[in-house]
Amino acid sequence: MEQRTNLSILGQPTSDAVGRGGGAAGGSGGRAGATRHPLAAVVHGIAPGVGEAHARPRSLYIHIPFCFHKCHYCDFYSIVDTRDRQDVFTTRLIRELQAMAPLSRGEPLRTIFVGGGTPSLLRVDLWKRLLIELDRLFDLSLIRHGGGEFTVECNPETVSPELMAALKLGGVDRVSIGAQSFNPRHLKTLERWHEPANVGRAIELARDAGIQRASVDLIFAIPGQTLDEWRADLAHALVLGTEHLSCYSLTYEPNTAMTARLKRGEFTPADEDLEVAMHETTLSMLRAAGMDRYEISNYSRPGAEARHNLAYWRQESWLAAGPSASGHVLGHRWKNVPRLDDYLAMDDGGWTRVLDHEPPDARRAIAERLMTGCRLREGLDAAEMLERAASIDGASADRLARAWQRVVVDGFAEPMSGSVAGGGSGERWRLNDAGMLMADAIAGRLMAAVAER
Repeated sequence: MEQRTNLSILGQPTSDAVGRGGGAAGGSGGRAGATRHPLAAVVHGIAPGVGEAHARPRSLYIHIPFCFHKCHYCDFYSIVDTRDRQDVFTTRLIRELQAMAPLSRGEPLRTIFVGGGTPSLLRVDLWKRLLIELDRLFDLSLIRHGGGEFTVECNPETVSPELMAALKLGGVDRVSIGAQSFNPRHLKTLERWHEPANVGRAIELARDAGIQRASVDLIFAIPGQTLDEWRADLAHALVLGTEHLSCYSLTYEPNTAMTARLKRGEFTPADEDLEVAMHETTLSMLRAAGMDRYEISNYSRPGAEARHNLAYWRQESWLAAGPSASGHVLGHRWKNVPRLDDYLAMDDGGWTRVLDHEPPDARRAIAERLMTGCRLREGLDAAEMLERAASIDGASADRLARAWQRVVVDGFAEPMSGSVAGGGSGERWRLNDAGMLMADAIAGRLMAAVAER
């Protein structure tokens, strides 16, 4: 029997998992195994650089690691800093941004996403300094004129009028609020420290400052949560008038406190049938409210999709700055060293050292595109996928066409997707609602078709 998909984005229970590194205890590695940043050679002319303007990265992810408390489900790198290192971190972060800025020169950034950690925990004076430098180093004209997107993650407890005013002045036009639940009992289970009422307050403070776009993160399948309680969470979020909701099934990541508690028998995970019912309830309730699913765990009103996350899912290029931040440029994938001490100490002309560097690889690139494309409502361009597979070898293209035909025969594809015998012009491969529940398994089939034999 096939496994249905993990309903969280790439196995991570937050909205921009692709752009940041994991590691509840600071991630793997550190100084051992760290190598020079792959883009440093590009900037210094040692390796082939960014040629045509369309190849330049148009998105930027920034990771701010500070938290006042480590939530038990969180697998992203964050620290409760007891050494007051926000000043020195901001200085180091700006040096890294200075080093990478030439890679996007000549083209305006489309999107910026600042995640963490808790970015809203950074002092307002440091935010002002960082935003001034971003405006100096990068072309933010598209963002400032409404053609792009600049998102900052916020904890409801750390939002203030002063912070929102500073963010607005710096070009931020969207906030992502981590609610997770509006039920105090479930927040306690997650060890999430905030008052549910402060979610709405945070959104209102952002709107008062002129930041009109807001997204709310919710988690379902929390131990002890009922279907009615999940409906109540969704209803509460809708009342806030947000344009975007990210709804993730709780995942038990390695090396998190939540997984340790599960192993100790402190609670029982949600029943699989209940989890599916919660997923289906999410789909029906949000569609009825005018919010459609554009990615397996993300819903928005028309035109309010998270543009930055779409850059990840479409496998576009993005720069990444800050400890544990993961980037993708010119086919290179990397993750910055995760520990703050290492990030502060490893300064190579502004660049930090990296872990897990993957150089360009055509076979890996198409597999990644198949994986993320299966999760999107827009799906994949059939002709493009088959052409890319054929560029590797003809047998891969044939296997991929047959693998998608199996998806169609099994009833998991949208009717307009049709057969892919020739990958007709304009044809797209899209999963239907049933297929979305099997997205990971289906993506696995397609990826296996292009795997090296």
